[in-house]
Amino acid sequence: MDDRPKVALVTGAGSGIGRAAAIALAGGGYIVILAGRRMERLQNVQAEIEARFGSQNRPYPIATDVSDADQVARLFDELQRRYRRLDLLFNNAGRGNPPGSFLDWSAHQWQEVVGTNINGMFYCLQAAFRLMSTQTPRGGRIINNGSLAAHTPRPNSPAYTATKHAVTGLTKAASLDGRQYDIAVGQIDIGNAMSELAGRMADGVPQANGEISAEPLIDVELVGQAVLRMANLPLEANVLFQTLMATKMPFVGRG
Repeated sequence: MDDRPKVALVTGAGSGIGRAAAIALAGGGYIVILAGRRMERLQNVQAEIEARFGSQNRPYPIATDVSDADQVARLFDELQRRYRRLDLLFNNAGRGNPPGSFLDWSAHQWQEVVGTNINGMFYCLQAAFRLMSTQTPRGGRIINNGSLAAHTPRPNSPAYTATKHAVTGLTKAASLDGRQYDIAVGQIDIGNAMSELAGRMADGVPQANGEISAEPLIDVELVGQAVLRMANLPLEANVLFQTLMATKMPFVGRG
């Protein structure tokens, strides 16, 4: 029986959902590589994990902008050099919509969202496939962070909505292509978890009928635990899509 600690990579690990997932995975016995653009934030998460669980499976921060293919390549080179394998990628890093009306967005603002939410997710998934398909024992799991926006939009959200719809296509295609390599690919679609991105919903956000209404939120630690449960499945089983949302949020139904 292989009793070595499993190795997980979390992108966007410096805050919000990424932080919660990293903490949950570390608590579940994983060695966690923390990737994100801001090293200071990653080090704060590292310190929090060590304070909670000790430094036996010490987390390792690597500053990375996933929209840069060269930085992603360096991330995976360092990961492979230190740990020789990867058991889980939580492909989480993402950007929200640019501020203001989409009528006023610049091409650069659009490309920033696409660069992180689509390109960055692909770069990390591709690099994970390359490692997981050749390591011994072969295989691993990839969990893409989608969104309820992968199913239906909010007002004035074409950048985020379009990229999250693309994530769903990437998940389906990668799940199919992963079969031959024993790589399980799934997606978690999260609605209204308390984070920097979603916290404003408690103050009121535009609804489809034009009103501004506050929306309920769930504790982001619930998302971390959901990611851990998906991660701990044996590779012969896969959660292709999971939706985790505040029970009373306005997602299903009208208005």
